[in-house]
Amino acid sequence: MKHIFDLISKKSSKLTTVTYSTSFSLGIKVFNKKYHDPIYAIYGFVRFGDEIVDSFHGFDKRKLLKKFEADTYEAIEDGISLNPILNNFQWVVNKYQIDHELIHLFLRSMEMDLDQKAYDLKSFKEYIVGSAEVVGLMCLQVFVEGDKKRYEELKPAAMALGSAFQKVNFLRDLNADKNILGRSYFPNIDVASLDEDTKEQIIADIETDFKQAYEGLKQLPKGARLGVYVAYIYYLSLLRKIKRTQASVIMKQRVRIPNSEKYRLLVSSAVRHAFNLL
Repeated sequence: MKHIFDLISKKSSKLTTVTYSTSFSLGIKVFNKKYHDPIYAIYGFVRFGDEIVDSFHGFDKRKLLKKFEADTYEAIEDGISLNPILNNFQWVVNKYQIDHELIHLFLRSMEMDLDQKAYDLKSFKEYIVGSAEVVGLMCLQVFVEGDKKRYEELKPAAMALGSAFQKVNFLRDLNADKNILGRSYFPNIDVASLDEDTKEQIIADIETDFKQAYEGLKQLPKGARLGVYVAYIYYLSLLRKIKRTQASVIMKQRVRIPNSEKYRLLVSSAVRHAFNLL
């Protein structure tokens, strides 16, 4: 009874999302129910890829990533995998005809994290595309449900939103990336001596991404709009808190939004959405 295994696979992706990310979980909960399982499937896949390169210290990360990549494409080709996360991911890829190039670019960015320690402008842009922008595009393919015209119209905004989210993560995680993982993502910036002017330059760039993303967000299908808006508002609030935090503090501790504040943002976002105030 394969439907039981598929159900387990869906629950595995949901558990992965809920365990790793409160903010994305809140956003997904307010999607139309038809989007829940597909978006959990995408998040579960990208989270596992990210964990390989960020967390599995003491193991052969390159070997694990190569196996993960091979198993991913095999799952998509066969329409099944004994890995529940990949079984669920192949389902969403095949059902929504997600472009395999997006998967390739994501895995390429994960591979970059194994080799690249300091990024220049070219490699930074390449990494952002693969690690974040393509994830936004995978989700967009689910939201538009095969409408290619709408996909092309909303594509730039989806990429901008993924870019904004990733850059906020980089800024929030400067300390851990530098001192634990030995990485420096922002090009031509010595994060060890981050000052206010440099911080403001980074934030201005992210704010541009957010502005472009918002225009597309308002045009999303109604069933997806509120969930994406909740994630948007959470990350924008996080950016604003980082903006109020001294650069020297950012380099010592991770800026966070308390769960109570996340729920407040969820409620206020739902009210704005209900009254068409987005």
